[in-house]
Amino acid sequence: MSSERQFKILVADDEVSITELVKANLEREGYEVIVAGDGSEALRRIHSEHPDLVILDVLMPHLDGYEVLEAMRAHPETANIPVIMLTAFPSDIGAIAAFEHEADSYLHKPFDPEVLIALVKRLLSERNASGSQFD
Repeated sequence: MSSERQFKILVADDEVSITELVKANLEREGYEVIVAGDGSEALRRIHSEHPDLVILDVLMPHLDGYEVLEAMRAHPETANIPVIMLTAFPSDIGAIAAFEHEADSYLHKPFDPEVLIALVKRLLSERNASGSQFD
């Protein structure tokens, strides 16, 4: 990573194999990764850990990814955190739904880890360039 600061990323998915894949790829790039296994845990960890970016699965127990995203956007302290939605829905349907819910980007499962890393870098760079505050 080109930045001296280690960015913190929360990954929420109820499929352990997905969180392990995402976590391994992000950690290899130097990011600190926090995982959550359902939507309720994700929302709690977002408020307690203050991640710089969130990767949300759409279909999760307790709260789905869209509900977590809506709750994030409703609170000033989490409203501007970039969010990537992970979805198994067909590409067009997944993209439309993600953007209607104010996601910053989306990835269709199965995904290419290199595309995930590129999206993460772009979103963190855009957030940093826009002057948004990182906690």
